[in-house]
Amino acid sequence: MDQAAPSPDVPLVETQRRRRRILRNTLIAVAAVIFGIWLLLFVTKGRFLRHPFERFVAGQTHRAVKVDGDFQLYFAPFRIKLYAERFTLANPAWATRPNLFQADRIDARIAPLSLLFGKRRLYSLDLANGAADLEWNAAHTTNSWTFSDQKGGKPLEFPRIDTATVTGTTVRYRDPRMRLLADLSLDDIRSNDARIGRAVGVTGKGVIRDTPFRLAGRLLSPDATANRGKNQLVARMWAVHNVIDVSGTLPSIADIENVPLQTRASGRNLRELLGIIGVYIPQTRRYRLHAQLVKSGDEYRFTRMAGRFGDSDISGRFTVTQSVPKVHIGAELRTRSLDIVDVAPFIGYNPDIVATRGAVAAAAATGAAPARLLPDAPLDVAAMRAFNADAHWTVGMVKSRRIPIADIDLTVKLKDSVLTLSPLTMALSRGNVASDVRIDTNARPADATYDIRLAPTPLGKLLAGWGVIESGTSGTLKGRIELRGRGDTIHDSLATAHGRMAFIIPQGTLWTRNVQLAELDLGTFVQKMFEDKLKKPVEINCGLVAFTVRNGIAAADPILIDTSKNVITGKGGFSFKTEAVDLAFRADGKKFSLFSGQSPVGIRGYFAQPALQVISPQLLGRAGAGLGLALLATPPAAILAFVDIGDAKSAACGPVLSGATASAQRTAKGQPRDDLSNQPAKSQRKKFLGIF
Repeated sequence: MDQAAPSPDVPLVETQRRRRRILRNTLIAVAAVIFGIWLLLFVTKGRFLRHPFERFVAGQTHRAVKVDGDFQLYFAPFRIKLYAERFTLANPAWATRPNLFQADRIDARIAPLSLLFGKRRLYSLDLANGAADLEWNAAHTTNSWTFSDQKGGKPLEFPRIDTATVTGTTVRYRDPRMRLLADLSLDDIRSNDARIGRAVGVTGKGVIRDTPFRLAGRLLSPDATANRGKNQLVARMWAVHNVIDVSGTLPSIADIENVPLQTRASGRNLRELLGIIGVYIPQTRRYRLHAQLVKSGDEYRFTRMAGRFGDSDISGRFTVTQSVPKVHIGAELRTRSLDIVDVAPFIGYNPDIVATRGAVAAAAATGAAPARLLPDAPLDVAAMRAFNADAHWTVGMVKSRRIPIADIDLTVKLKDSVLTLSPLTMALSRGNVASDVRIDTNARPADATYDIRLAPTPLGKLLAGWGVIESGTSGTLKGRIELRGRGDTIHDSLATAHGRMAFIIPQGTLWTRNVQLAELDLGTFVQKMFEDKLKKPVEINCGLVAFTVRNGIAAADPILIDTSKNVITGKGGFSFKTEAVDLAFRADGKKFSLFSGQSPVGIRGYFAQPALQVISPQLLGRAGAGLGLALLATPPAAILAFVDIGDAKSAACGPVLSGATASAQRTAKGQPRDDLSNQPAKSQRKKFLGIF
């Protein structure tokens, strides 16, 4: 039977009272239920909630959760107390460790309302032997501490903690793309009123790109970190004789994205440092650098870089891009002053050995034979195949005792195992050198090409370090070297090279002393000495010093210098294989002269130990002939053996200045020259007095 509706004449006050009673009773019932629940939890410590707790957290995180020891969850009195022993939170399936986090004991007091509004706050935390495993997946699209499929992963954040006691904490961090694995241990932490009050230290070790390292750091702003504020960190890492310091302020404890970090590095060899990230460069002497590092996506940008390596300075910017399939290096570098010793690694020498023991010892250290100059240090082909590079380097001045070099401008490109140095330009003794070098390591052994061009350069300035000015030489020189060979070392590529080397001497001057000493023309030398005209210049009409290279053997093709008084020719050559030198220079006079030796001046030995051979077999033969004439006739007859009748044929300068081969050379009258061949011929033997 339906209940009758209230009578209209029931007073309104009674209705309101009944509503209030219902509300009061409801509130009392709710409060009683809450109190009952609270009392039940307080008495039982909520131990019966262990499995519901595991299921709830697992549902929220999509990870397995387990408490394998004592468990308590209750209000004490108005704060949530969570106590769990042997707590584990699982990693995603792709991770290399089973658990994201585990701890022997968690004892926390949690602000209830903070769980509702997302601002997590812990009044207190007692954590014993916690271990976190922080990993990125192989594609670097998510991380183990992000409980969703959000691409890129979320930053690692901590709740606000008022009072904490944290002991025995370890952290493992793994990033497959960087090939980084680190195992860290944190100092014990004790805080009150959300303040830790002192720096928190971290130590550990790890491996980056197969290179072991150890690490020590400090969190300088632990109070701010505990309150989810800034994270001011300093850290030092030691790896393969390098020391790297990093400092900066992070937005979260594990987030360095787009954060400027100050970096400093020092060590014995920059090659060892960059080798950590799989980048190959020549060796250096001890270095120290500082720069600002910013990570942006796959890029690690080092800007405002400055420092020194060996006795040279360097500055600029450097970028490492973790691209697929190869790392890419970009660099814009500047050097004001470059020590010549620090250039040694670019041709395979160890700079420290060059500085202390010289180039020959440095070559020997690469495996070269004794007395060899060309290094046998092989290219690191495997490393060159692991990355690509685009770099530009400018050098203001090169410190050298012998060769004045300045204004180097080098562009380096490494693309798919092909290394090019093009262009490579420099100022050399007020002249310019332009080079293009290409080394293709896809071919085995490497295919190397060299194209080096020398603009007109003053000889006196170029060779000032060898005392050429004091010896009386001036004039200019221009030339070109074009070689191609196969080999993984400079020595091997030149030992198999084919090509041509030609140096042209346009019209200029050569001091008289040099011509006469090369010619051994004692008559003219003595005459000029008495006339006190030793410094009178002799005109150079034209000159060519050229070699044709076949399978690493360079043969003179030709050596021909035409002056106003002499024609200088040369024969022989040298070997890139053995570095042996066998050259003979002969100067024939264009005028009659007594006391002329008329025999070649030889250069023998090796690149590292050349020797001038002034007393040749021909000169000894002429001395013997002179002695015979003196015995058979009279002493003055001995002079006949040293007479030069002055029949040298002037050169046509057109073929000389064009760098033509010996077969294309002509006399001033247009006749083919027969005095330039490396093969001995009867017609090349000069007659005494033109008669016998």
